[in-house]
Amino acid sequence: MSDEYFAAKGTLKLKGVADSGLKKKKKKKKKDIERQMEANIRRDVQPNTPSEEEPPVIPECRYTEAEHRFKERQRKMEAERILQKANKTHKEKVEDFNRHLDSLTEHFDIPKVSWTK
Repeated sequence: MSDEYFAAKGTLKLKGVADSGLKKKKKKKKKDIERQMEANIRRDVQPNTPSEEEPPVIPECRYTEAEHRFKERQRKMEAERILQKANKTHKEKVEDFNRHLDSLTEHFDIPKVSWTK
């Protein structure tokens, strides 16, 4: 019966596809990790001389003046919106929501939010 059936063992090989296969990552040895940590500690402990330090790099402005103004205006509007929302209590928010629902037609009617229930 084993002669009748053939089962291919192993992974499926596709034509035209490079055999990438799964390669196992090499495990780092404890000694290598310890050496790296020691090197990092030594580098951090050594004081930098002024000649070695590089001057601070000033990032290039990638935004135009209009974009800067727009972003600043967005920040201000968001801050105002946050302050406005923070001033309302939960009760006031529920009342405003119910007032809004009253102004809608019955087509959009959903049950009112109850304050006491």
